[in-house]
Amino acid sequence: MANKRSRKTPPATRYYFVDEGGDSTLFSRKGKVLVGTEGCSRFFMLGLLDVPDPVELQRTFGDLRARLLSDPYFKDVPSMQKSAKKTALGFHAKDDLPEVRKEVFVLLRNMEGLRFFAVVADKWRVLEYVRQQNERNPAYRYHPNELYDYLIRRLFKNLLHQDSGYEIIFSKRGKSDRTSALCQALEAARDRFAKQWKVISDAPMKVSAATPREQTCLQAVDYFIWALQRLYERGEDRYVAYLWQAFRLVQDIDDTRKAGYGVYYTQKKHLNAAALEWQKQNKKPGI
Repeated sequence: MANKRSRKTPPATRYYFVDEGGDSTLFSRKGKVLVGTEGCSRFFMLGLLDVPDPVELQRTFGDLRARLLSDPYFKDVPSMQKSAKKTALGFHAKDDLPEVRKEVFVLLRNMEGLRFFAVVADKWRVLEYVRQQNERNPAYRYHPNELYDYLIRRLFKNLLHQDSGYEIIFSKRGKSDRTSALCQALEAARDRFAKQWKVISDAPMKVSAATPREQTCLQAVDYFIWALQRLYERGEDRYVAYLWQAFRLVQDIDDTRKAGYGVYYTQKKHLNAAALEWQKQNKKPGI
């Protein structure tokens, strides 16, 4: 009998869920710089959660929400009423009560296989770039989608070449359909990887956008992004520390003190408040 060749099973479809933290706004309608003012973040970030089993995550989130809603402790809490259209319909870290937030964090910490990736931009540095562009070309006008798409290319560069297929779900931004632009950004990310490493992938990508209520896994990535945003905007690192086992890579692309590409935080290089202490001395450029 001829020996059978052992063949590796092709990897299954990879499920990526993408959300943002902060805002990509730099100016008011009259051109006033808003970065760092009340209601306008200093940092803008994108986060990606790799979820091995989206159906299982949806089930566990649904079970948790049902248990909390049936708990008399939350009976008269406004955010737990369906009429408020908040926690009763879906988890959202900014709106959820601290008690609810703790339950969600525990659930995420105990789920196996989750992998979180993020890229962070300092909007003061983005503002410097915009002004340099204006000097070269007075007709240039910054658009928030420009920053978003650039971060997509950075975020996905190393994540689209190992699997047989990808399903990528973005959290909806506004009313316009940007699926085509997002696909172009993803293809550009894959092309950059191929040119650098000579590894070509033509695995199909299914790209769509949804609201967190429509796609439960976006509620999960929202929690990771919220934790990261609390660290960068407020220096509060306990949430990132609690979920750190799921963090695979955070690209701080504007910390160029040692390298032009920024700083990469991984399981071997921890991200915490101490690592960002230097930013307190760089709150605002000389403008």
